[in-house]
Formats: sequence, C-alpha cells, structure tokens
Amino acid sequence: MAINVQPLQNFILVKPGKKEEMRSGIVIPDTAQEKAQEGQVVAAGPGRLGKDNTREVMDVKVGDYVIYPKFGGTEIKVEGVEMIIMPENQVLAKKIY
Repeated sequence: MAINVQPLQNFILVKPGKKEEMRSGIVIPDTAQEKAQEGQVVAAGPGRLGKDNTREVMDVKVGDYVIYPKFGGTEIKVEGVEMIIMPENQVLAKKIY
C-alpha cells in the first residue's frame, strides 16, 4: 500500500489494529469494537533535529507494531483508511514477535 502522507520530524503514521486482525481479513463493524490501542507503523519521519543540528534516532520504524495511549495522536483518513498520526514519544511500547 503506497501512502501519500509523509510524517515530518519525529512523527509516525500508525494503522490501528492488532497483527492477528490484519492477517485474518475478518471485518468487525465499528460499532462492535473498541478503538485499537495498537497498530502498525506505516510511515515515519526522519527524526527531530537536535540542538547541534543532528537528527535524533527514531526508536520505531516502518513495519513495527506499537502500543499507544487510548486517546493518543490525531485520527486522519489516508486514502479512505483511518489512521493515527502521533509523535514518536507517545508510543508506550513496541511489540516484539
């Protein structure tokens, strides 16, 4: 899936949903499910510029599955798909599989 949004600085774009849900293809109506608190990073900025004009290293990268606060980030639609854009420092954890 080509994304037409490129986050800036230390922001990431997350597609909500658990890894298992993304594989199965089963669609649950929005009214029957809670908001996801985890998802896959589909785009990431280059990192914030530090005081010495060097880029800070990002802890997450495209393809990582992350856990974030229930009301974290800003919901946006990208090509009809609901996604969340948030600063990397709102990510609570990275899931290890």
